[in-house]
Amino acid sequence: MRLIIAMALVSSLFVACALAQAAPDSQNAEIIAAEAWAFPGSSTKARSLKPDPHKRLHVPGSTRTYTAAELNAFNPPDWFPQDHPPMPQIVAHGRKPVLPCALCHRPNGGGFPDTASLAGLPKAYILEQINAFRSGERGKGLGGKQAQGSIIGQEMAEEARGISNTELQQAATYFSTLTLKPNLRVIETATVPKTHWHRWVLVPDTGDTREPIGERIIETPANVVLDDLDDPHSGYVAYVPPGSIARGKTLVAKGNGTVRACESCHGADLHGVGNIPRLAGRSPTYIVRQLILFKLGGRTNPEAAPMRAVASQLTLKDMIDAAAYAASVKR
Repeated sequence: MRLIIAMALVSSLFVACALAQAAPDSQNAEIIAAEAWAFPGSSTKARSLKPDPHKRLHVPGSTRTYTAAELNAFNPPDWFPQDHPPMPQIVAHGRKPVLPCALCHRPNGGGFPDTASLAGLPKAYILEQINAFRSGERGKGLGGKQAQGSIIGQEMAEEARGISNTELQQAATYFSTLTLKPNLRVIETATVPKTHWHRWVLVPDTGDTREPIGERIIETPANVVLDDLDDPHSGYVAYVPPGSIARGKTLVAKGNGTVRACESCHGADLHGVGNIPRLAGRSPTYIVRQLILFKLGGRTNPEAAPMRAVASQLTLKDMIDAAAYAASVKR
């Protein structure tokens, strides 16, 4: 469970400083504001939890049980093995010191809001991104700082440099053959529950306090308890600003005069074309985070040049609108 593993892996984030140095002054305010919800934060409370190591853990619909003592960084839970083909060793259990891919991307490739959903991504695209992490063209510090847009990116760069080419081929083949099954509700709303960071995802505060959504996406587990158990069936809820889905649909289909239509590269309804990945049904928080990194120079491999050019013309509102629409596409 990532709840247990959080004790060993979470580091402090210094994103705001990095983003402030990387962006022109005119962009600083909105980008730094977005850092508070778009980039994973850590939780001291999550790190201090000590679950009973002998208690049997279970999630609805699964025939499997685990104890906390049975789960660790090299043995993440696989609650629904019937949902996917047999995993390669590197995906299921890793190889010390290389962590298993399933730990952060799930056995079904669905990922979390703080990590990429890999299911159904083109194999060539997965290989391209791992090579970018290896070379430092992804996962590096922005503005010359150690802190990247997300500490997760730094950890991924370390994993990419540790995995062998044979293991990489096995993992990329596995994830590319999976079918993405979106498990996300997108809700337009003017107000959202107040939230706090809990093991890299936002969760509602205790009580019913709400606040204006503003220019944000607030993505939370549909069930925090099940999310703590890494239940891939429990899903997420993404709250987005009113009107953002319709605006995003127009931007995606037609562009806005300055930015070309997203569908011109990512295909109809953002289902992907060739080596260009599908965005439909993926985490809107993750999409915005990547657009910010494209804009600020956090992804510099040559293949990312077209996206850097597009992102340089996007406002934060554009990013939110496009991501809200992409996440809402289920078919």
